[in-house]
Amino acid sequence: MHGAIWKLPANSKTYNSDDSSSTYPALEHVADFDTRESVGELRSILWEPVSGQRAITLSDNSFQLWDLDDVAKPIQQSEVVFEQKGRQKFVSAAWNPHHNCNIVATSLDSSIRSWDLRSSQNAWSIENAHGQLVRSIDFNPNKQYYIATCGDDCQTRFWDVRNAGEPLLVFSNHSHWVWCVKYNSFHDQLVLTSSSDSRVILSRAASVSSEPFGHLLDEEDIHVPEDGDRNNNKVADGVISVFEEHEDSVYAVEWSTVDPWLFASLSYDGRLVINKVPRAEKYRILL
Repeated sequence: MHGAIWKLPANSKTYNSDDSSSTYPALEHVADFDTRESVGELRSILWEPVSGQRAITLSDNSFQLWDLDDVAKPIQQSEVVFEQKGRQKFVSAAWNPHHNCNIVATSLDSSIRSWDLRSSQNAWSIENAHGQLVRSIDFNPNKQYYIATCGDDCQTRFWDVRNAGEPLLVFSNHSHWVWCVKYNSFHDQLVLTSSSDSRVILSRAASVSSEPFGHLLDEEDIHVPEDGDRNNNKVADGVISVFEEHEDSVYAVEWSTVDPWLFASLSYDGRLVINKVPRAEKYRILL
């Protein structure tokens, strides 16, 4: 198994699925990641979230760090090999956008283990993070040390990795495996999840976000009631909206990098659906 880098065509016409005469724009092949020496299936490729000049390829029991300074010639910088215990394998990974992008978190069965790319050593771990397989991990882009995870126990959990004995918040909104969890890059109280129950759910996790009062405030701008209870001003956590356009398992969901209110979801049957944050929630955040 190997991965590849492709380039989108410049100035390509928008593909119209209703026009039978239109054709898909051709992608330009740029380079390959040579992972032939890795054991098992190549599970994913992760771009470094800040500079984009590094990448990670994740396989069953290892991951490789690549230098993409010359994107046409990826150079492997290092490799982390996990000494397997039983049948444990890497399932997913996420790149921490904080700390100069030197931390990568991986899921192994029901646990999470992070790695310092400078030393290839374990940075922190969350044992038994879920009751079953952990399917996805995402780092809060605006709040250091906070992550979200989801898995086959039908739950989405939020953690502070500095004190990960218990999750800070748990959502049990899906009725089957939860395949993907994603923070909104601009408003991290908005969290998307997708599941084998064919649904995409937009949730509000304000209590563990950088915007617990609905929008970002400086400490001195927060009004404290006379009784001293700031919780009176906080926005409640919970489901904002459920999207049911899919008819099969929804394996992936992703926020737009251009418009913070748009997102896409992809299901097993190949259906790609574009949706947006409900207007009422959008204006509740902005106003």
